[in-house]
Amino acid sequence: MTLKGNIHHSVCQWCYGDIPLEELVLAAKAMGITSVELLTADQWSVALRHGLTCAMAYASPMGLETGFNDLSLHAQLLKDYSLNIPKAADAGLKNVICFSGNRNGLSDEQGLENCARGLEPVLKVAAKHNITVCIELLNSRVDHIDYQCDRTEWGVALCEKLGSENLKLLYDVYHMQIMEGDVIATIRRHSKYIGHYHTGGVPDRHEIDESQELYYPAIMRAIVASGFTGFVAQEFIPVRDPLTSLRAAVNLCDV
Repeated sequence: MTLKGNIHHSVCQWCYGDIPLEELVLAAKAMGITSVELLTADQWSVALRHGLTCAMAYASPMGLETGFNDLSLHAQLLKDYSLNIPKAADAGLKNVICFSGNRNGLSDEQGLENCARGLEPVLKVAAKHNITVCIELLNSRVDHIDYQCDRTEWGVALCEKLGSENLKLLYDVYHMQIMEGDVIATIRRHSKYIGHYHTGGVPDRHEIDESQELYYPAIMRAIVASGFTGFVAQEFIPVRDPLTSLRAAVNLCDV
């Protein structure tokens, strides 16, 4: 499938868990997708040997509920990222994901301070290896109750506090539509802080077609207009034939 080249397409493996990884990689490649992501270090080679990359890699086994806002986890997180960032660089990867963790009673101000403290040494490792650490924006209303990094402005404040080109936001359109809306205006205003994008239909996180409320071609045009050169990953949960829905989503987003 020939694509226009304005969007670098990726797909999140977890949404297609019933499809063996190698089969998904081959199907994605046939669609013009150049990345299968959210893979662990032992999975990267499956994408790489077929000429694809992993545009957003895991560097720690900790889940998203436990993250950099917890001071007691900083030592283990630094150990995990110090181990896997060099591996990612050696594999030719560019981005690893991280999470704030749940609030668990922390104020937004204290959570921000804690995340900055934990990320600072990680970003030094990332800078040494030319890797970008992307903190994901998730909704705390529907899917991830109590998650702290749940608004773009909070994520931007963290980026500004640390002042590192090696920290960016993973802007998940699905999650931020639920939390704050104004998707295109936000992309225009904060594009310099965004290192990666995820899709998903609102509500319910299914196909990004006319069954849901967002118009993805306009969102993609805003992303292109912002000068973004990274990846946009499909992260919807298909309710129809998975690969047919994936192909349709790529075509829809290929502006």
